[in-house]
Amino acid sequence: MSAFPEPPTKRVFDLTLAAVGLLVSLPLWVVISVAIYLEDGRPILFIQKRVGKNGKEFTAYKFRTIYRRYDDQVGHALALHADDEKVTRVGKVLRRTALNELPQLLNILRGEMSFVGPRPEPPEFIAAYEKEVPNIGKIRYQIRPGLTGIAQIFGRHNTYPRNKLRYDLLYMRRQSLWLDIKLIGMSMWNTIRARWDA
Repeated sequence: MSAFPEPPTKRVFDLTLAAVGLLVSLPLWVVISVAIYLEDGRPILFIQKRVGKNGKEFTAYKFRTIYRRYDDQVGHALALHADDEKVTRVGKVLRRTALNELPQLLNILRGEMSFVGPRPEPPEFIAAYEKEVPNIGKIRYQIRPGLTGIAQIFGRHNTYPRNKLRYDLLYMRRQSLWLDIKLIGMSMWNTIRARWDA
């Protein structure tokens, strides 16, 4: 049993918000899919294995933002800046607005992710982190990984593993519906501000 059980309202909140978000954003899915296809063909989605609750792997979905010719380098796609030459023109817009994350609403509906939680990392990243911090995966993923979270808002992709763990433990100890709403709002504001500053 997890030392940090999720609040009983968390799953209801996730399901409700994800269902509403999916319905509202469906027209965007069509526009984005067509734009990706016209610029660089298929696939439309970027699909990758990630580590979820209790270390169980799942398939995460995002809109593809890098050119197909760099498919052999998809492992590095997480760390790419929006202006990197590997990122498509459509991808630059998607990354700056975080719209590439929309397909992860499906992961939330399926119960593999939450809106707020630790960043869902690829298994190879966790294996590398554990060389510095033993059992970091087991500790971080006592709860569902999140679309956003304290580490995602205040840290970066290249944040040291030990600091990622500190951020995640801070969230797990203080979980509440109000904190989730606050963090989602902060994440949205950061996205809007990044777009404005771009």
